[in-house]
Amino acid sequence: MEYTTLGSTGMSVSRICLGCMSFGDQSWRDWVLEEEESHEIINRAIDLGINFFDTANMYSLGESERILGKALEGYRDRAVIASKCYFEMDESNPNSQGLSRKAIEQELAASKKRLGVDTIDLYQTHRWDYNTPIEETLKTLDDAVQRGDIRYPGASSMWAYQFAQSLSKADSVDAQPFVSMQNHYNLVYREEEREMLPLCEEEGIGVLPWSPLARGYLTRPHEQIDATSRGEAEEYLYEHPYREGGGDTINERVEELAAEKGVSMAQIALSWLLHQDVVDAPIIGVTSVEHLEQAVEALDIDLTSSEQEYLEEPYEPVPVSGHE
Repeated sequence: MEYTTLGSTGMSVSRICLGCMSFGDQSWRDWVLEEEESHEIINRAIDLGINFFDTANMYSLGESERILGKALEGYRDRAVIASKCYFEMDESNPNSQGLSRKAIEQELAASKKRLGVDTIDLYQTHRWDYNTPIEETLKTLDDAVQRGDIRYPGASSMWAYQFAQSLSKADSVDAQPFVSMQNHYNLVYREEEREMLPLCEEEGIGVLPWSPLARGYLTRPHEQIDATSRGEAEEYLYEHPYREGGGDTINERVEELAAEKGVSMAQIALSWLLHQDVVDAPIIGVTSVEHLEQAVEALDIDLTSSEQEYLEEPYEPVPVSGHE
């Protein structure tokens, strides 16, 4: 395993972050793994040197956090645990969503309890809250840092101008600024390269791409996607413009290069992301130990500059996706 510093925090994290959206309760999503299978993957991740784990309160409505917390018993001091809040947790409670002080404090307390920790290392805003002033959110997160409930605040998908505003407001209200950006970024969705990634590089912000394999679109030939269980059930896959802007051609080039190197398509797509200097740790969601091991092996795949350019060349601008 390779390690890097998360942004300018000084905190060391593995170059592969294990995303925990696929751990929890199948009643939430058909493709989600139950506890025993989830623990097998988490334990293997630890064996492989992964120390960075990302979850959220809304994943299986808290069950992902509980499963992760139980699996990390005896390892929590060495692990870097990230979680998130924003999305609705209880339809009967309007304050179980958003980024108000009340919502953050009650959801943070619930997440800590499920994870079995006194402090969450990285606590992220899952989306932008248009109903709460950013100053309120920042001050609430800063108070959580001062109490020792979290170590660092982070953010997820939003417009670059919003993130810039957040960093400026944090300075003006003397609050801990966001230290990381978990954003939508992969070979077939590169709109973040226009503004968000240059901003993060300039400000020393850690970059943690979600959906690095485009919800499985970059793991197999595009004509086979619908044949997978997730492809059949995942209504969100086609809400993203992966097939647009040269997506099918990129998919074919990933397949071609994978065959040449004798590796999987997923490994080529992940290797490309790991070659991007601004990226700290892609968040990898897996449903098998085999796929986890392949993701780690991608660290050893070298792509020449010409190979990277070959993969990138067909890309054309697509609509911004992933902020909702």
